[in-house]
Amino acid sequence: MRIDILTLFPNMFSGVLGESILKKAQEKEKVSFQVINFRDYADNKHQNVDDYPYGGGAGMVLKPQPIFDAVEDLTKNSTAKPRVILLCPQGSKYTQKKAEELAKEEHLIFICGHYEGYDERIREHLVTEEISIGDFVLTGGELGAMVIVDSVVRLLPGVLGNEDSPILDSHSSGLLEHPHYTRPANFRGLEVPEVLLSGNHQLIEQWREKESFRRTYLRRPDLLEKYKLTEQQQKWLKEFETNE
Repeated sequence: MRIDILTLFPNMFSGVLGESILKKAQEKEKVSFQVINFRDYADNKHQNVDDYPYGGGAGMVLKPQPIFDAVEDLTKNSTAKPRVILLCPQGSKYTQKKAEELAKEEHLIFICGHYEGYDERIREHLVTEEISIGDFVLTGGELGAMVIVDSVVRLLPGVLGNEDSPILDSHSSGLLEHPHYTRPANFRGLEVPEVLLSGNHQLIEQWREKESFRRTYLRRPDLLEKYKLTEQQQKWLKEFETNE
């Protein structure tokens, strides 16, 4: 996968892209990153990339020219049509399902804005989609791009050591992940559930499924509103409601 990031603050990405899973993914040649300062594409001697909004109002608006030129330059020799993603609080809310969708692409371009907003022609004629990582406003799109890049790259085949890891993550199945325990079995009188020590893999999987369902019910009941319950899960739901 090829990922290009357009930003006015490229140094913000050096630590994130150079550590942990993202670093290993590059070493395994599963992904390549390019961070571009789109100020370099400004067509004026002062390299201004923003201007006052027509009609008046507070703040500055990013001009279309530098961003259009940057994206066109990045795609002129591209064999695959890229997904051009605008980081914006007005965008659709980011989900694990969207991460899984983006992980199937060959080329992603992220546009990280600052100031009051973007010239509307960028939204209408350049980008594929607008994405928000939550219902709050950040100083710029850089942190949002980092979040999305991390969540996508870890899904690429061969990036994680255990191929089952992304499948079992919270939200991948539609439920929150079950609790985990490790050694020692007894820590300060706090014991690991006996079933996990039994060696009975069928019972362990049943326990994990139930605890995953219980955790979702208690912490994120909204996730169950559109979740198709199995017969067993319906019984668990009645049990949880009875015990409240």
